Amino acid sequence: MGNRLSKIYTRTGDDGTTGLGDGSRVPKDSARVEAYGTVDELNSALGVLLAVPGLPGAVAACLTEVQHELFDLGGELCLPGQRVITDAQVTQLEDTLDRFNEALPPLKEFILPGGGPAAAACHLARTIARRAERRVWRLAGAESVNPETPKYLNRLSDLLFVLARVLARHESGAEVLWRHERRGRT
Repeated sequence: MGNRLSKIYTRTGDDGTTGLGDGSRVPKDSARVEAYGTVDELNSALGVLLAVPGLPGAVAACLTEVQHELFDLGGELCLPGQRVITDAQVTQLEDTLDRFNEALPPLKEFILPGGGPAAAACHLARTIARRAERRVWRLAGAESVNPETPKYLNRLSDLLFVLARVLARHESGAEVLWRHERRGRT
């Protein structure tokens, strides 16, 4: 593969538009750009998580694969009519989620985002995944979207929740539980 970007700035977006994969130009705040931009933000958040030293190897391998799939998903959203994400990828996320969740105790309380740097970063990525899913649904209300794409993002946010639980135990031994009954609360 040759150089794709020989010049980083093009000035073509100075008018408030950006180019899609099919060559068409749309406003930078269009639903499509918001959707793939939020997927890009999610991928970056996973990069921050992967930069935390000492991640368990299985978690790092899982997240690295997800990063590749998110790059594909962003490309799919950038090219109207493109379908890259498959039902098999959604099923794979479910299988991975089940594997990681199997070793965790049942959840009886709400948990707060935290538990250590990696767990907190994973919770942040989870919330970005939820927003990316909402952005894709907004796009789907106006244009055709691969039906597997929002499913993938939904399962991914669930997987990130489970991974945050795994990482909290790995880093600090426990999750931060929400205390319903707090002093001074009326």
